[in-house]
Amino acid sequence: MKNLVVLSGAGMSAESGISTFRDAGGLWEKYPVMQVASAEGYARDPELVINFYNERRKELLKVKPNGGHIGLAEMEKDFAMTVVTQNVDNLHEQAGSSHVIHLHGELTKVCSSRDPYNPHYVKELKPDEYEIRIGDKAGDGSQLRPFIVWFGEAVPEIETAIKYVEKADIFVIIGTSMNVYPAAGLLNYVPREAEVYLIDPKPVDTHSSHKIHVIQKGASEGVKKLRTLLKSE
Repeated sequence: MKNLVVLSGAGMSAESGISTFRDAGGLWEKYPVMQVASAEGYARDPELVINFYNERRKELLKVKPNGGHIGLAEMEKDFAMTVVTQNVDNLHEQAGSSHVIHLHGELTKVCSSRDPYNPHYVKELKPDEYEIRIGDKAGDGSQLRPFIVWFGEAVPEIETAIKYVEKADIFVIIGTSMNVYPAAGLLNYVPREAEVYLIDPKPVDTHSSHKIHVIQKGASEGVKKLRTLLKSE
């Protein structure tokens, strides 16, 4: 069974109705990014940041995986699949993907403010607990904070992702501009002989030494096309 590794970004979930940060009308126009996605912003106004992510979690209750998420999950029948995602939503899991590495954290989890990556204090929230408040404490007595990798913080899962990318027979990039590091650097670890596909409705600067097969479509149509191409090999 071939190893297929997918790197997914905001464009993967856009069709499901998850607001992206970068696009026109995206969240960055409503909130300065450093206010809600940095340790400094959190230290300055923890209540604003906690409420921002409470709202993002409530959005999750209204959205469903799109055809792209479902198509990738179905491909587990034919490939040893690993999804590496920059997204903090759980739509890959909802669609049935069983091996998902979240580079930028997970919206449905909260953690310690003092020791964010200590697994003892990471807690998965059930939908009826999606709202956390000032005063809600982690196991170490510090304020519960969103389990999100903010700007300027280390990306602990990048090493795990690299291990899988180095063994990829097929590497697929979906809905990411390839400008966000360290995720964009994963292409450097793809084996020379691996096939590389890029699915995005907009033109993407691929600046890579790899030959990249570009599928200029959104996630749902793009994954459908990818499955057809891989079957015909």
